[in-house]
Amino acid sequence: MSDDTRHDRLSRQSTPGPRNSLMHWPETRHPLRIVVNFVIVWLVRYSPSLRAKNWLLRRLGSDVGTGVAWALTATPDVFWPELITVREDAIVGYDATILCHEYLQDEVRTGEVVVGERAMIGAGAVVLPGVEIGADAQVAANSLVDADVPPGATVAGVPAEVVSEPDGSDPDSGA
Repeated sequence: MSDDTRHDRLSRQSTPGPRNSLMHWPETRHPLRIVVNFVIVWLVRYSPSLRAKNWLLRRLGSDVGTGVAWALTATPDVFWPELITVREDAIVGYDATILCHEYLQDEVRTGEVVVGERAMIGAGAVVLPGVEIGADAQVAANSLVDADVPPGATVAGVPAEVVSEPDGSDPDSGA
């Protein structure tokens, strides 16, 4: 894990004009590419086969390690799936979302998301662009991950905060 923050790792592209940046999405990604990505991501979300999910994601350019498990309805980024790295034996839980882009009012931000070995992302969690989740880390269900997660730590909440350190201690206990 690096010392910079997720914001330091984001690429930014201005979208000038009278409307918000999402109105300019066809200028940032070719519509045909999005249609292909959407169909493949739909198959990934609903396929019961973990091998098929990983194979399909690799075809989209995602770096998916061996033994990775994507639960049903887990959603990889449709616009920039090639910015996703999920290392060996990681789990992306039911209905979790990994985003590699943010359309804001005047700009589009993109950033790689890296999920470490044996990390677990809980059901319904959302991981924002530029985030690195360390090896053996755990993200609680329905959390919003807007900052890096240290290796072995457990995070929970909106926004996600460290609730347990790798040694099992509570970060707020002062121990």
